[in-house]
Amino acid sequence: MSAETRHRKSPQLAGEQGGSVPRPSRRRLLGAGLAGGALLLTGATGCATGGTGARDAKQLGGGPSGTLTGKITIWSWDVAAKAMQRLGKTFEQTHPGTTVEVVDIGYDNAYDKITVGLGAGSGLPDILTIEGGRLPTYIGNFPNALVDLTNRAGNLKSQYSEAAWRTVTDAKGRVFALPWDSGPCGLFYRRDHFQQAGIDPASLNTWDDYLTAGTTLKAATGKKLLILDAKQDTFLSLLLQQQGQAWFTDGKVAVATPAAERALTLMKQLVDRDLVDFENGWDGLVSGTHDGKASTTPIAAWWDGTLTTEMADLSGKFGVLPLPAFTPGGTRTSNNGGSTLCVTAQSRNPETAWAFISFLLADKANQASMMQHEGLFPAYLPALDDPYFQQPAPYYGGQPAMKLFAELARTIPTVERTADDAKAGDIVTTAVNQVLHNGADPGSVLRSAARQIATATGRQSAV
Repeated sequence: MSAETRHRKSPQLAGEQGGSVPRPSRRRLLGAGLAGGALLLTGATGCATGGTGARDAKQLGGGPSGTLTGKITIWSWDVAAKAMQRLGKTFEQTHPGTTVEVVDIGYDNAYDKITVGLGAGSGLPDILTIEGGRLPTYIGNFPNALVDLTNRAGNLKSQYSEAAWRTVTDAKGRVFALPWDSGPCGLFYRRDHFQQAGIDPASLNTWDDYLTAGTTLKAATGKKLLILDAKQDTFLSLLLQQQGQAWFTDGKVAVATPAAERALTLMKQLVDRDLVDFENGWDGLVSGTHDGKASTTPIAAWWDGTLTTEMADLSGKFGVLPLPAFTPGGTRTSNNGGSTLCVTAQSRNPETAWAFISFLLADKANQASMMQHEGLFPAYLPALDDPYFQQPAPYYGGQPAMKLFAELARTIPTVERTADDAKAGDIVTTAVNQVLHNGADPGSVLRSAARQIATATGRQSAV
């Protein structure tokens, strides 16, 4: 996923801005936190070491070294913390002599605490929750601060989508975490609006179809087509990943590619046709959706939790479709969210830490359980075969909505993530605002952003 994070306020919800772990506040770009961490590290040595000198990352061996024992501490927040507290008791019963302590550190200051601890080389727990979009930046800036899990986790690669696996590995293929949840994207739509406008939702096969439908919907209902954040865009990164790229391709700046221009042009067309309702942040999206200001929401599976708990009065009025494609027969999903669990190099009990991570995230029953109880959509593919995902959902008029997302999760395009994603994301956000609010030309703005990112990161441009 992109540098942006997602917001899931309901206890049923999972999946950042992806999912990723729910939190109450609007996104924080990792760049600010890492900038502080980088200052801690570069002031003395000029390189990011994560407080572990120039050594290679600590590795776990090929197999456990004896009976599991001892205490492990985990940092997390909200429903993710609740899930681990619940299943931690089962782990303790299965492994007598172990203790699992889950500390809910809250989301607002989580990455400040994590960044400082990684930079100082002290003060961290055994296990960290880190969103998938943020993990590559931490791996790049703190290369020795997390335990290399390759010897234990490498054989699990086929059990996760390629997109999810990419977030937990570095350029050398080393594994530093296991994926937890993911955020396969679809199009939530208002059945009543579409019926009023006489539009068959199944006809929305491409984004061109979507634009046409938006004009018809607005004329018939007076409603806008979608809600976008007035200041901090997240839609462009979703559209980019749908096309199989992010901010960088083969290490080069890729924000001025044809795919990027295609995506931003679509966004400008939506604005030019007066199909966008601009709202401020997460609260604006929730309230605007509840008030029926827009007929669709292109977003991840975890949006289900917000709808079913915060908008229960709208039961039966929503349906779900795959995202429209850019071309007929093209990819019809993306990713928005997802989180991971990793073992810190500071852990005094890495064996038990890894055992708990694999127990939690590489187990079909446990992953399905966390979907049912905490709304954490599994990144572990075998869990998607659980009968839970086949059930009709009364909220969606009997449509088995999670079945659709389970199918889409297997086809999420893989994109490149780097340590410079947050820095690029800041620059791109400014570029998007120039197009959406000032009418600037998408191609010109993206070429300018690409030059800025190249200067800021020392990378070459892909075009």
